[in-house]
This record gives sequence, C-alpha cells and structure tokens, in this order.
Amino acid sequence: MLSLLDAMDRGDVAAQPAMVLANRPDAGGLAKAAARGIPTACVDHKDFADRASFEAAVQAALTPAKADILCLAGFMRILTADFIRPWEGRMLNIHPSLLPLFKGLHTHQRALDAGVAVHGCTVHEVIPDLDAGPILGQAVVPVESGDTADTLAAKVLVQEHRLYPAVLARFVAGDRSPLALT
Repeated sequence: MLSLLDAMDRGDVAAQPAMVLANRPDAGGLAKAAARGIPTACVDHKDFADRASFEAAVQAALTPAKADILCLAGFMRILTADFIRPWEGRMLNIHPSLLPLFKGLHTHQRALDAGVAVHGCTVHEVIPDLDAGPILGQAVVPVESGDTADTLAAKVLVQEHRLYPAVLARFVAGDRSPLALT
C-alpha cells in the first residue's frame, strides 16, 4: 500500500488515493495513511456474523470515497462475487506467486516444496474466481539453495513494491497489457 501511495506522491501514477480501508484495526497502513492526510476506515470482519454483512459494510465505507479503482494490498479476505461484480474491471490485487501457480495461501513454502527455479509475484484483476483474473504484470525472483519461506518472501516483497505501482500506472492510463519485470 505504501509503495502505491509513494508512487502517486512522486507522480509516477496519475491517480490520487481516495481512501485506505482495512479489515483489521491493527493494520499499520491505517496510521501511515492517516499521517499523510488520506481518509481511512476500518471494517473489522470479526464484528460481523456473515460475509454478506461484512461486505455490505465495506461497500458502505467505500462509497463516499468515490474511488474509480480498488487496489487490494494485504487484504486477506476472500470476497464474494456479489462484492466483486460492481468493481469488476476496476479491482486489482497483488499475489505472492507467479500465477496461475500457487493460488491462495502459503505460496513461498509451496514454491519451495515444488522445487521451482523461480518464484515471484503477480498483479491481476480480481474476478469471482480466486486468484484467477487477467494477469496485468509479473516479477520474477530466483529460488536459490538455502532459501526459506521467509527469505523467499523477502525477495518477492521487493519485487511487489516495484511491480504494483508500475502496473497501476499502466492500468490508470488504460493499458492492460501484461508487464514483466525481472
């Protein structure tokens, strides 16, 4: 999230942040966004009996911000088709693997267990199918002997901070062609 905000501040992305929303009150990005004067909201998923009421509250919090694009970054909740549909074609996510490999959680350990030579991250459009939307960009890191899930995660994170702003800049400009970073 901070790399997206930094890219907007530098003028690398022709957009302005409308809001930072989290589903956890302890999310560090809330305080960092507020310190920059960006509106924030927290909709704690634990306060809701079901996914539908949680998603309705998230949408209600987002509506006043009048955002054109929704960028997920560290939002670790699976969203339903009912939430996604109104945002389809305008919602992006960053995933810590080279999709379509290793959808879901624990991607770094799964990459190590699979013995792949490269790993990385993907920015994709969000559709109702988990981690299956059109790929807008990928960045690759080598998997080296001695890598652990933690060391691999650290290498991928560096690339996430490069890839997501680059893809968002292109997306805002109307370019949805896949970007590859090495």
